Amino acid sequence: MAVDLSDPYKARAHARSMHGTQIKAMPTIPVSNARELPSDVPKADLLWDETLAAGDYCSRVLKRGSRLRLINLDGDACVNFLAYNADHPIERLNVADTVKVKWSAYLGQGKLLLSDMGRVLMSITTDTCGQHDTFCGASNAKTNAAKYGDGQNYSPHPNARDRFTIALTKHGLGKKDIAPNVNFFKSVKIDPEGNTIFASLSKAGDVVELRAEMNVLVLIANTPHVLDPRKAYTAGDLRVLAWKSAITGSDDPIRNASPESQRAFENTEDLYL
Repeated sequence: MAVDLSDPYKARAHARSMHGTQIKAMPTIPVSNARELPSDVPKADLLWDETLAAGDYCSRVLKRGSRLRLINLDGDACVNFLAYNADHPIERLNVADTVKVKWSAYLGQGKLLLSDMGRVLMSITTDTCGQHDTFCGASNAKTNAAKYGDGQNYSPHPNARDRFTIALTKHGLGKKDIAPNVNFFKSVKIDPEGNTIFASLSKAGDVVELRAEMNVLVLIANTPHVLDPRKAYTAGDLRVLAWKSAITGSDDPIRNASPESQRAFENTEDLYL
């Protein structure tokens, strides 16, 4: 039954009647109302609880030491992910250095997300999936239009780059600040002939957890991978959790995993002296 919004009083009454309405894909506000938390997530320290459906996006500033957990609820989320130095956002994720300095094209537990200034933005502390995509970047309006018939922000098939643009605008940034991104829960491999082969390796309940090694601005767009061969616009629900935690100590195993990691952490700590 259609709601009568023909005058401001009826519109106001309808808006007020919706107070307290809950849907699955939305942020929990206040976050103290979060339910069904994993047993190891401390509710008293919780900063963020949000579920994203296909095409949704979100952003948040997280303080140094915070933990960010991405939960692939249905096994089919595609987390287009960007990170920035929240205090000086000209410093941002550099996927090329993330791959080059760590000598690995495939992200997983123990790997670092490095900035373009040789510092650690975030480290991956837990990963039940592995081999996340660092090659393909984000979809755009043109690629989505070719695949789905449209791809604009307010169409049924929004693209990741435009979702990033909206999120960045809320933090005083814009399209020019979109760098190449990581795609968590999706993977690609390069075969001996140089072909890019898409793979979806994740399953329902898979988790990626990251630790903020700087004050970071994180952006997430849950949109289909640019190489996803399916004709339908498909991205499963994603739950995002963040909570307060301790800053990395000198005995941290991720920090001490390699000379390159140690140097990157030293560069980061030098910033906070």
